[in-house]
Amino acid sequence: MSAHSTDRKIRVAVLFGGRSGEHPISCATAAGVLRAIDRERYDVLPIGITPQGRWVLVADDPDALALTGGDLPHVPETGGDVVVVMDGDGGELVVTEPGTVPAALGDVDVVLPLLHGPFGEDGTLQGLLEMAGLPYVGSGVLASAVGMDKHYMKVVLAGHGLPVGPYTVIPPRLWRTDRAAALDAVAGLGLPVFVKPARGGSSLGISRVDRVEDLEAAVAAAQEHDPKVIVEAALTGREIECAVLQGRGDDAPRTALPGEIVVTEHAFYDFESKYLDGDHVRLRCPADLSEETSDRVRRLAAEAFDALGCEGLARVDFFVDGTTVTINEVNTMPGFTPFSMYPLMWERTGVAYPDLVDELVQLALARPTGLR
Repeated sequence: MSAHSTDRKIRVAVLFGGRSGEHPISCATAAGVLRAIDRERYDVLPIGITPQGRWVLVADDPDALALTGGDLPHVPETGGDVVVVMDGDGGELVVTEPGTVPAALGDVDVVLPLLHGPFGEDGTLQGLLEMAGLPYVGSGVLASAVGMDKHYMKVVLAGHGLPVGPYTVIPPRLWRTDRAAALDAVAGLGLPVFVKPARGGSSLGISRVDRVEDLEAAVAAAQEHDPKVIVEAALTGREIECAVLQGRGDDAPRTALPGEIVVTEHAFYDFESKYLDGDHVRLRCPADLSEETSDRVRRLAAEAFDALGCEGLARVDFFVDGTTVTINEVNTMPGFTPFSMYPLMWERTGVAYPDLVDELVQLALARPTGLR
């Protein structure tokens, strides 16, 4: 890719939507970014991925993508198909429509992927962009894949000596061939447990199970989103989160003041409480922690970021019970609406939302594609 010249704006392709169940949340994230990105500095090209996987040109209209009331936004099945030119040199996108000659959209300097869940946050998209030689915001192939798979995430974190909670994994073959063994492994965790899709997000398909007789139904609900299921022992304590930004150059990762999720009238922080029922959820930042515990959370967040090999951004989620701090998960593309916890933590740490968007784009521009 040729370096962008100083006499034109940096061209950013904002990519959102996707094939996962988190499609509407990705659209809402894009709405916030499209409003906030500095139009004096950046030329923005919005590209949506439909639930069926088509890449299409989308109108630059944040209001059409916003999460308002109970309506969930989506990428419309209209507009020309966008194709990435796979020459390894990066930069070029082409739009095609039936009966017309393919038209070049011009060079793109950097891609800002705002996709959550499989086929976007899990290394698949990152691999495509690497092959095309297109710089992009966020973690690379391996960190994205490991961050998406709660099983291997815990394996990597524990391998680096970081604290994770007890869990067991139910692969699809085990569930089909020896269901009793899978249920025995779950029984060893005690009750209650949380049954989750291993590679999902936004709390889709998650069940809290308090009775043994409800386990099979909970596994079936998780398998609607992912054939591989993870079952975690319930952890006590407060739900604390910490935002991480890639260091500049060879600097260590930077961490924000931790925040806390306070949920009332919900069994846990599920999809409805995250996105549709703001009356019973409070995001408190900074969290009411001792200086020692806050420092420990921030240190562990940076260590988890490095353990997975993350780049750009991540949000690390914890359970804090007294002086015990346990990592729950690492999100390589956390919720990024202006009201999400990740931007909120940085805002309370002194980095405003538009500046955060700019920082992430600049970090991506400074990073080469390929092995690094």
